[in-house]
Amino acid sequence: MAPKWRELADRLAERIRSGELEPGARLPHIRELVDAGEGSKSTVHAAYKALEAEGLVASSRGHGTVVREQRPLKRLGISRYDKAKWRDGDEVAFIADRVASGRSYKRNEQTQTVSKVPASAEVAAAHGLREGAEVYARARLVKEGEQPTHTLTSYYRPEHVEGTRLVDPTPGPAGRGGGYRVLYDAGYEIDHMREDLRARKPTAEESAQLQLPTGEWVVELHRTTYTANGTVVEFAIGVHAASRFAWSYDFKVPDSAAEEDGS
Repeated sequence: MAPKWRELADRLAERIRSGELEPGARLPHIRELVDAGEGSKSTVHAAYKALEAEGLVASSRGHGTVVREQRPLKRLGISRYDKAKWRDGDEVAFIADRVASGRSYKRNEQTQTVSKVPASAEVAAAHGLREGAEVYARARLVKEGEQPTHTLTSYYRPEHVEGTRLVDPTPGPAGRGGGYRVLYDAGYEIDHMREDLRARKPTAEESAQLQLPTGEWVVELHRTTYTANGTVVEFAIGVHAASRFAWSYDFKVPDSAAEEDGS
């Protein structure tokens, strides 16, 4: 026979998965379930902790225990950087993800700080600079409603962005078309990029900033963006709550043998 806390957790989990308890719904206070005969305070607490570890709810001081959104955002791969989205329109990358996911958005759901910082060894290597050289760091926190989804910090050479909207900390993208449009207007049209991903456990600071439940992992993204002549115009590090995204890639399959035969 399962422990009483497990039975309670399973009953609540079924109500969440069936949609009876919708995303954003607040679970009863522990005392309410104790008074309703669902078990002792420790039993209810253990059930709530189990639901949190399974990613079904999130608990925070002042907000109680709330049902989490179970539908992950579609995080587009190649198509999120389509030039038509940001050069000719106003779909910056995080907005393109929301549109593809059928989700609403507000531009001010992206907030940022901008500062000049010494380049770390990794940032310096990406930009071809000496370690410690000054770079601009544009650190964004992106939310969906009240829930953070990811952070993204872009590092730029000062000569590429000085005096542009990329050094403006006003919430929201850097004007119409966002950062890539700013670089385009400054004469740095992006041509290709590389993205490297790895999953890891979050730091305590990341857990707090992203409001992660116990046991949640993150996906760390490293993005290097180049012009056609190979100049690096952005090196970015993103930290994404793993369960809040589904990564999607659609691309033409290469045939290097055919390319060599045609040369």
